[in-house]
Amino acid sequence: MGMLCQHAQPRGTGDMGDVVPGATRAAGAVCAHGHQHKQGWADPDSRRGKSSQQRLFTQHAHHRDWLRLCLSCEPMSLQCPRMGVPSKAPGTAPHPAVRGCGESRCRKSQAGGREPDGCWLPLPGRVGGVTEGEALLTTAAHHKARPPFGVTGRGNPTETLARLPACRRPSLAAAPMAAGPKFGTAAPLASQPHSPALSPGRDPVVEGSMAKKVAIIGGGSSGLCAIKACLQEGLEPICFERTGDIGGLWRFEERPEEGRASIYRSVIINTSKEMMCFSDFPIPEDFPNYMHNSKIMEYFRMYAQRFDLLRHIRFRTSVCRVSKRPDFAATGQWDVVTESEGKQEAAVFDGVLVCTGHHTEAHLPLSTFPGIEKFKGCYLHSRDYKDARDFTDKRVVVIGIGNSGSDLAVEISQTANQVFLSTRRGAWILNRVGDQGYPIDIIFTTRMKTFLKKLLSVSMVSSFMEKQLNVRFDHSHYGLKPKHRILDQHPTINDDLPNRIISGRVLVKPNVQEFTETSAIFEDGTREDIDAVVFATGYSFSFPFLEGCVKVVENQIPLYKFMFPPDLEKPTLAFIGLIQPLGAIMPISELQCRWATRVFKGT
Repeated sequence: MGMLCQHAQPRGTGDMGDVVPGATRAAGAVCAHGHQHKQGWADPDSRRGKSSQQRLFTQHAHHRDWLRLCLSCEPMSLQCPRMGVPSKAPGTAPHPAVRGCGESRCRKSQAGGREPDGCWLPLPGRVGGVTEGEALLTTAAHHKARPPFGVTGRGNPTETLARLPACRRPSLAAAPMAAGPKFGTAAPLASQPHSPALSPGRDPVVEGSMAKKVAIIGGGSSGLCAIKACLQEGLEPICFERTGDIGGLWRFEERPEEGRASIYRSVIINTSKEMMCFSDFPIPEDFPNYMHNSKIMEYFRMYAQRFDLLRHIRFRTSVCRVSKRPDFAATGQWDVVTESEGKQEAAVFDGVLVCTGHHTEAHLPLSTFPGIEKFKGCYLHSRDYKDARDFTDKRVVVIGIGNSGSDLAVEISQTANQVFLSTRRGAWILNRVGDQGYPIDIIFTTRMKTFLKKLLSVSMVSSFMEKQLNVRFDHSHYGLKPKHRILDQHPTINDDLPNRIISGRVLVKPNVQEFTETSAIFEDGTREDIDAVVFATGYSFSFPFLEGCVKVVENQIPLYKFMFPPDLEKPTLAFIGLIQPLGAIMPISELQCRWATRVFKGT
């Protein structure tokens, strides 16, 4: 039977009241402390007997985002941070709202019926992150674990974190650490009572300890959460970043850097901030739901500063070689050779996390376009595109209708004389803004829709989704209807492409059959004079520093769970973020890092 905390009871009831299954309580009831409550139910799963823990939810009108859980106590205690823990005189019985289970492992029992220094969790629903005693969250659960902000939520994360009381255990977040030896052996951590960020049960990395050393290759979004995951597990991370800054793909530079992904100036991410943020560090409320690349970089810098990650990164250091040690079958260790300022250095690591991504090498299939060598105009890959002003008053062909191709066609059409969008297969076009103005990924990623997808066939789900997309505009009328079903390939997200097509600024064309010196001949027989060609034909990836450990064949690599090479004697090498998800990569990389570091640690 579900139990309600003292604050959730109407005036005149006891401190702990029984909830009759199936009953309801009028909204706006006033508790004994004079606070108005909007809701006071126990978790429905608990009422149906599906959960051994009574997960209580209550929403105070003045602060409805706070929830206090004790996984060792039954019933679970609940309170509002503004009220505080009820005081009790020495020798009196514990307050019923904060009583412990009586077991020695219960922190409430150890504290005599109350826990003076607990960790408040600012989440309106299930708690995100992984702490002691919890299982890893699935991808869907991870998305649901984060508090919503922006147009879909409430609360300021900066203010929320500022209100957190002291944690009982030392935290690794933002803890000052003295510079250690060259490869990052850390000095003792100082206790940070106001740092609830990292899981409090993890062992800190201390100087002279036998912590396993992990090499992290790449300082982008996956590399940052890899560093943090290593620290949470008591490992010693060293991140090698070949450039002078973090951010990877999302850091804009005027000129493309070798070995690093490159974006153009106006890039806006096509996943909402609610679905892309790390589980324990919500994106600030004043940030837009779909962020410009500069805002994403700002968020990454805040994340790195919050968890003190930069001191574990060696900038302008490239990895030359990663090879097995002679005793790899027994130890699983790696020899890692790096180069910085022309000097090479070798070190031994217990594990390696590859976080280089898969947008570094441009795929430019010139051999499939006859006559391109005779073309007198300019051609380039989308990786080298930076600004639409370079195509002012020109006639431009954009080849490819993925996210990059459609974005470039729309942007270039604002300055060019005419843009031709060439596609072999067409595409299903999704809008960033969904029903009632909510981000499309929030609308599509719900537990109900996931449940329905399991009940219905793929064909039925595809038909429903295609019908919904054609409500906005009929893809066949715009020359975009693809030959494949919507779930067979990655969809394209673009808000403005239909507008540019209907206004004539972008003309959709089939695949280019042949180039001449001044024109392009398409497969439908039409011929257009052009001045420039932009190949938005995707990327390829390779790992030249891994000496024969993995082989990439036709942009495919066999990995267990998309992470671990299956042929290694020891699972001490993992790839992070080497997937093309339907949604943001950051939460997936975070979960991958948690799993990989626990495998490395042996837990």
